[in-house]
Amino acid sequence: MPHLLIVEDDRALQKQIRWAFDQYETLAADDRETAMQLMRRYQPPVVTMDLGLPPDPDSVSEGFKLLEEILSVAPDTKVIVLTGQNDRANALRAIALGAYDFFAKPFEVEMLGLTIQRAYRLHELQKENERLQAMQQPDAMSGMITRDPDLLRVCRTIERVGVTDATVLLLGESGTGKELLARGLHESSPRRRERFVAINCAAIPDNLLESELFGYEKGAFTGAGKTTPGKIETAHNGTLMLDEIGDLPHNLQAKLLRFLQERVIERIGGRQEIPVNVRIVCATHQNLQNLISEGRFREDLFYRLAEIVVNIPPLRSRTGDASLLAHVFVRRFAAENARGAMSLREDALRAIEAHAWPGNVRELENCIKRAVIMADGNQITAADIGVLSGVQAEETVLDLRNARDEAEKRVTIAALARADGNVVRAAELLGVSRPTLYDMMHRFGLK
Repeated sequence: MPHLLIVEDDRALQKQIRWAFDQYETLAADDRETAMQLMRRYQPPVVTMDLGLPPDPDSVSEGFKLLEEILSVAPDTKVIVLTGQNDRANALRAIALGAYDFFAKPFEVEMLGLTIQRAYRLHELQKENERLQAMQQPDAMSGMITRDPDLLRVCRTIERVGVTDATVLLLGESGTGKELLARGLHESSPRRRERFVAINCAAIPDNLLESELFGYEKGAFTGAGKTTPGKIETAHNGTLMLDEIGDLPHNLQAKLLRFLQERVIERIGGRQEIPVNVRIVCATHQNLQNLISEGRFREDLFYRLAEIVVNIPPLRSRTGDASLLAHVFVRRFAAENARGAMSLREDALRAIEAHAWPGNVRELENCIKRAVIMADGNQITAADIGVLSGVQAEETVLDLRNARDEAEKRVTIAALARADGNVVRAAELLGVSRPTLYDMMHRFGLK
């Protein structure tokens, strides 16, 4: 039965409400502290509460404090305020603060019951809508394969920022998918029909990088046989990704800063200012704040680039993603190398889940490609994967309810990943029935 929290210091009225609504799992509190303890423990969708609470039942201050606390920890909770007969001003104030509805005492049980039913139904519809939105996979991010909540939040951030022209700085270890996210940012923007141009600042020698970025005029230097536009100019009306921006030479940092401020460039050997309309996306695995303190990166350029900063989690912290991606890579490389239908054996999956993957997705991809090529049969074993190690300790969570829910969700995601999405096999791994697994997937918002 769904939980219903009743906050009422009048024990007789409290008992009457509990008796009238015995179709719910009723919880009772007669002060603010007890009510918040029950809120954190049971997270009831609906609360009925009196505004006059101890230590000063004749004042409404304690009631309004409780209302604000409830809505701060659980904004979707529907709070129904019970007020005195001539207390309309406080009732309206409660609605303004976020209460769902109010009733004047004495109230009709039937009318209050209907309001409680509507509140539960609205709460259920809102949660269902959130689950459906979370499970949608927009086209812009279709290349990103994950079930990890942190990376899904990063994808939602990319989609929200995509429609703007803000400069985005992607921070993450090598192999975490920075260019994939940059392309997703371009695809979710109004510039999607224009060019996406990427350049790696660390892969081009310093003496050539300026001409690559800004272009050059004919005769600007030896070998400049024709006028050539640079990457910035080529990306006009589109998106330019500057990968490994931390390796940009100091003299070019000043020139890039001027372009970001003025939005015009001058080719090497030229005198004409060329206006360029381009969206800049930068990425690096380095700590730019440390580079600034060492004098290797301009602070004013950092603040120009860091309008929106997105931190990409490494593969080792993404629950279940290593197994999930491993299955995808096995199918891809088996098809590319004409190996037929191949699969990962249990010992291989355990080895994959135990490894820390310091090289992230790129390391996993190379490892699986090698295993597909070298495997003797159609099953990949731990020996084919290689010797992997490095399990990281997890941070201890002291909230027992949240820790239990988080552990259940993590194990469910891991089981689905290991079973490659096969619900029957995942239920066997978890030791639960298939309906129970479906209930758990519905509760955690998993497809």
